[in-house]
Amino acid sequence: MIHTIRFRITVLYSGLLFVLAALVLGGIYYAVSETTDQRPYTTEYAKVYSGNQYVNKREVVFVEQVENAVNVKTLATLRDYSLVTLVGLFLASLGIGWVLAGRVLRPVRSITRTTEEIQATDLNRRIKLNGPRDELKDLADTIDTMLDRLEEAFSAQRQLIDDASHELRSPLTIIRANVDAVLAAPDASDEERTRAVAIVDRATTRMTTLVEDLLASARRQGGAFADADLDLARVVGEACEEYAAPAAAKDVTITRNLGRGLEMTGDSDALRRAVANLLSNAVRLSPQGGAIRVAAGRSEGWLWVAVHDDGPGLGEADQERVFDRFWRGESSRRDRHTGLGLAIVRQIVESHGGRVAVFSRLGEGATFVLWLQPRDGVPGTPPDDDPLA
Repeated sequence: MIHTIRFRITVLYSGLLFVLAALVLGGIYYAVSETTDQRPYTTEYAKVYSGNQYVNKREVVFVEQVENAVNVKTLATLRDYSLVTLVGLFLASLGIGWVLAGRVLRPVRSITRTTEEIQATDLNRRIKLNGPRDELKDLADTIDTMLDRLEEAFSAQRQLIDDASHELRSPLTIIRANVDAVLAAPDASDEERTRAVAIVDRATTRMTTLVEDLLASARRQGGAFADADLDLARVVGEACEEYAAPAAAKDVTITRNLGRGLEMTGDSDALRRAVANLLSNAVRLSPQGGAIRVAAGRSEGWLWVAVHDDGPGLGEADQERVFDRFWRGESSRRDRHTGLGLAIVRQIVESHGGRVAVFSRLGEGATFVLWLQPRDGVPGTPPDDDPLA
């Protein structure tokens, strides 16, 4: 018990009160003793005469001696009562301090009891401390806020694991089925083996892409990237160069309009991947002979990157879900797309303090916009309009 906060607070409170009372009573005693005469009185005798004849002698006490005697008695009484008062005050302060410390620390016990009942698999409990708005109330509210973030993180993690398991199960099933039915069959023809190898290759490619996307998402969440000064236009230009060949193979044209002076602080590799994911979707969804517009500039202090394609476009309901993990539109489901590309884009942009937006209509293509903060920062929120409109 001597190691508890309640015990230490009680002893500290009682000790300070005892020292303060001792100083006050000692000061009073010293002041009284210095301002009063404390000389011991002596007994004196006076001769008594009857006429001219000596009769007897009597004890005589002078007024000053009586005052001295009263002073000595008063100081002794003051000293005795002061000592008794100090002892009683110390004992009373121990009891009062113990009770007050218990009342003050009652919210701490509530916080401790609640946190002990919370488990990693069940983060629904909250402290919800009632009472005045003091430091302990702020502590409890901070812990509740932290538990909210932890619950969201655990839920997102469980959802990611469930979705990833589901997405990996399909290509693994395809690979296993083709290996067992065709590649491991001794009587399978060369044509069947060739077709099975192509199917296994597509499933393996899809699974590899999914794993790479998951690793990229995990690295960005874990802060594995180092931010540095960069030119956003140069990063976007490099991403366009990487997708020039895939676009040309599909007879798709990529036009660039990149502004100057787009300096910011961030991770160039991550931002290049974000733009590359947008270009990958744009090339994949653009029709034969289509065009992709890529632009970067500055608006209301914010830096922006926009990628416009001539694809099938998105409806209003799909625009709200397009950046969710493992969400796939109709075209993505047909080509077995993983559904992680745009989720990674949003994650990268938001980790840089920015925001993603999409502007689209069915049959009219889509424009994806990345709003990013410049090197010196910018107050407020990004604009809501389409910079390519």
